[in-house]
Formats: sequence, structure tokens, C-alpha cells
Amino acid sequence: MSSKHFLLLFFFLFCFSCFPSYARFITPTDLVSDGISTVKNPPYLLLKPPVSAEESCEQTYGFLPCTTTILGNLFLILVYGYLMYLAATYLSNGSELLLQILGPGIVGGLFLPVLGALPDAMLILVSGLSGTAETAQSQVSVGMGLLAGSTVMLITVIWGSCVVVGRCDLRDSVAVDGKNAKGFSLTETGVSTDIWTCYAARIMAISVVPFIIVQLLQILNSTSGRHLAVLIALIVSALMLVSYCLYQVFQPWIQKRRLAFAKHKHVISGILRHLKEHALGKLLTDDGEPNTEIIKKLFETIDENHDGALSPSELRAFVIGIRFEEIDLDKDDAVRKVIADLDTSLDSLVQEDEFLNGITKWIYEAKQTGGAYLEPVSGTFKFIDRFHQQTKREHHLLGLEEQSDEVVEGVENPGWISFKAVLMLLLGTLIAAAFADPLVDAVDNFSDATSIPSFFISFIALPLATNSSEAVSAIIFASRKKQRTASLTFSELYGAVTMNNLLCLSVFLALVYIRGLTWDFSSEVLVIVIVCLVMGAFASFRTTFPLWTCWVAYILYPFSLALVYVLDYVFGWS
Repeated sequence: MSSKHFLLLFFFLFCFSCFPSYARFITPTDLVSDGISTVKNPPYLLLKPPVSAEESCEQTYGFLPCTTTILGNLFLILVYGYLMYLAATYLSNGSELLLQILGPGIVGGLFLPVLGALPDAMLILVSGLSGTAETAQSQVSVGMGLLAGSTVMLITVIWGSCVVVGRCDLRDSVAVDGKNAKGFSLTETGVSTDIWTCYAARIMAISVVPFIIVQLLQILNSTSGRHLAVLIALIVSALMLVSYCLYQVFQPWIQKRRLAFAKHKHVISGILRHLKEHALGKLLTDDGEPNTEIIKKLFETIDENHDGALSPSELRAFVIGIRFEEIDLDKDDAVRKVIADLDTSLDSLVQEDEFLNGITKWIYEAKQTGGAYLEPVSGTFKFIDRFHQQTKREHHLLGLEEQSDEVVEGVENPGWISFKAVLMLLLGTLIAAAFADPLVDAVDNFSDATSIPSFFISFIALPLATNSSEAVSAIIFASRKKQRTASLTFSELYGAVTMNNLLCLSVFLALVYIRGLTWDFSSEVLVIVIVCLVMGAFASFRTTFPLWTCWVAYILYPFSLALVYVLDYVFGWS
């Protein structure tokens, strides 16, 4: 059966279930007596009396189906969950199409993260808008369960799975792209990311600050004080959300500048190492200071026409002769930056004294970075070589490919792709807005029917619907087994968690404050804070993750559920 036929059948069954059925309730007085009044156990079937108003369910929008049975609500959760999955898929695909047309910038930095968190935000919003304040207080735990479940699932189960499928052989603590000859070795296989992924992990860890604020201020005894605590946390969360969006918008420009700076440092280190190897004597004196006489001789060697100044063509020939094979270097750009560093007179020529002062300055910079101490064996200074290796590694960690924030060119039919992207975004938004409320009602009714707290249902089930497309794409992307794809995959996971912690929490806090609800989510907040801080600290200071690290992530998922249960139902936090 094709996907279209399956979707048509699914839609037919869903519409068929929306039609109510009616029946007449039969009582003993409605039956015709056969003259025997002494029968204590009548042979006819007595139907269960109609449920009372308190036990009946209320149809969402007045026509969508509802039920009080366990299987019925389970079916509705699956149906509405699949529709929310479709909404998330449409939003994700529409965002990617829009990204092809407009490039990163505002679209990739602002719209994509917001749209990715939109289904979760919709569910949280409707969970606190339903009915009276008492009803909202009961259903808002669904929103908190979704918030905690999405955050925990992304950086535990999905994070660990990306490590497993993206693992490569480790060589010198760095993953070798596309090579996996060591199977499932816990210590000799793993994934490597760039330094920007570490920054994303640190931002994710910082995003739990509003959780900590609202929880710490709950120690205030008065109701008004706790209400004020929610408002303070809401303001902080909103400000951090705006700051994060701005950072995402300007991140491609920041990355481009950082990578250009790293390349320039690598050019400087390469020049110093080249001068050291080709010096007509020692580039450094016995006490590690620049040898001015040797530097002047090097200047005369580079000055081919011996006019006492280095022209751009002479410097370009010098830079090309160094052969920076390990990085993709724009020779003309490198020459311009070298001249800008050395030419203090701004006459586009490098005089002898300018060359001497510039090389001396570079040597002191290398000494500060590489450490100016004497090697015990050779009796020489090795800080220039260490400086070169460090700049090479820094360039590698920043990523080998520049990310441009310019408009993507070469896209066929940009008008049609733009229209298709906008249509998919609108359709995804409408589906999410229409079926978020019924899904929350179904979860709440299922909780009543099974006596299972709605938090645990929403913690486990709802993230599977709202984050499935994101999880599948992350795992597929990680399976390409390259540092570049691994960096993007983990950065997107950290970004999704950050947006959950800021956008979804802002929506949740706004509901609690506006509707005057009680903040009673200490254990849930503690779980989010622990998981984010543990994984954030784990990923903030390392760029290589051996295979054994996936088990750290996997264990945190059942630990989170167990911690909430123990705190709420053993120690009575709830």
C-alpha cells in the first residue's frame, strides 16, 4: 500500500470515528412482564447506566471524538501524535527549502530554531489555556512533561545514537573521516566536532538559568512572592531568548571572522617556521630573543630587486614558496593581511625597519603562545614549532569550510521553491495549532483512565511525535561519518535544546503568571537542570567523544524518569 493510500485510509477512519452514536437505555420497567415477578436474577441484559457528567468527556471544538476508555484514548493519542509529527515534518522541510533560497543569516539563525520548537510551544500553550484555572492547573503538567521530555530525549537518546552511527576510528584523539575499521571499540572509535559545537554546548548549559531562578525564588513563603519569582524568571528567559536569536543571526559572520583570523595566525606561524628553517644562522639568540642581524639578511633575500622595500609581488612569491598545504589558503588575501600587519607607513611597501619590527612582534606572540623555554635535549627553542602546530589545530577545530551568509545561488525555480516552502510552513503551523489541544485532552483523559500521571505520559510519548523528524534527520546526517556533519548534527541538537529551554519555558512561565497557576514542578526542573549541566559540561571542553560516552547519555534518560518518580512519590515534592 502506497503512502498516499495509507494516508487516505487513515483520514477516512479518523473522520468515521468523529461521528457520534446513539442508543436507548433500557430499564426493567420498559420490559413487558411475563407474569413472573419472583425472578431475582432476570435473564435479560442490564446495560450500564449512563455515566455522570463528571465522568463524561468533552469533545474538543465540539465535534472531535473523545472517550473515557484506555484503548480509545490511546488510539486518539496515536492519531493526534501522528498529526503533530506531520506538522513537525512540514515545518522542518519548509524551513530547509527556505534556507536554500535565502541562506543562513536570519532564516537559518532565527526562523529555523523557532519553527523547530513551534510544535512543542503550541502544545505547552494549549495545555495552560484550557478551561478554568483548575483545569489548566491539571493539564499544564502535560506541557511541563513535554518540555522536560523533549530536552532530555534530544541530549540523551538522540545524542547517544548520533555517536553510535557517526563513529569513526580515532587517531591521535581525532576521528578519521569515513574510516571505521575498529567496529564498536569503546575507546578507539568515536566522533569529533569543531570548536563551534563546544560553544553551542556552553550556551545550552547557560540556558537553564531561568529554571534555576524560578526554582530558587520559590523558597519565598508568600503567594505574591512566588508569583513575582515567575515574572522575574519570565523576563530573564525572554531576554536570553532574544539574545540567543541575535547570536544565531550573526553567528555565520562571527564564524567567518574567526576562521579568517585563525588562517592569518597560521600564515604568521608558517612564515616564522620558514624563516627559522632558512635563516642564514640562528633566528633567535641564545637567550631566545630575535636575532636582528639574521632577520635583516632574510629581508635582503626576499627583496629580489634590492630596492630596500618589499613589494606585494615579492611578498606573494615568498608566501607561495612556503606552501601551506594543510589549509585552503587564499594567497592574495594572505598577502594583503601580511602587508597590513607589517606596513605601518601605509605606503603598500614593507621597509626594512618595518619588516624587522613586524617579525620581532610575531616572535614575541609565538613566545607567549608556545612557551619560551629551552629544550633539554637539543638546547634550542621550539616555541615557533609549537606555535605552528597550535595554530594548525585551532584552524582545524574551527572547521575547514567557511560558512557564507550570502544568498545561495544556482537554485532552480526559486519562485516555486519559495511558494512551496511558505505553503509547507503554513500547513505545518495550522496542523500544529489545530491538533495540539485535542492531543493534550487525549493525554489528560488517558491519564485519568489509567491513573498514570500525565507528566510521565507526555514525557515519554509526546517528544516522539514533536521531535521524530528532527531525530531521524540528525541520525541520518551523523551517519555520513565526517567531522563536518558531526559538528552540524550536535550543534543542531544543542540549539534545539536551547530553544526548548528558552522559547518553550517563556511560553510556560507566561501561562503560569497570567493565569495565576501554582508553580509545582521542582522535580521536573531539577531533572532538566541536571541533564543539561551534565551534558553541557561534558561537551563544552572536549571535541572528541569516544564510543563509551554514548552510555553516559543513555543512562541519563531512565535516571531522569526515576528521579522524578522518587522525588514526587517517595519524598512528596509534588
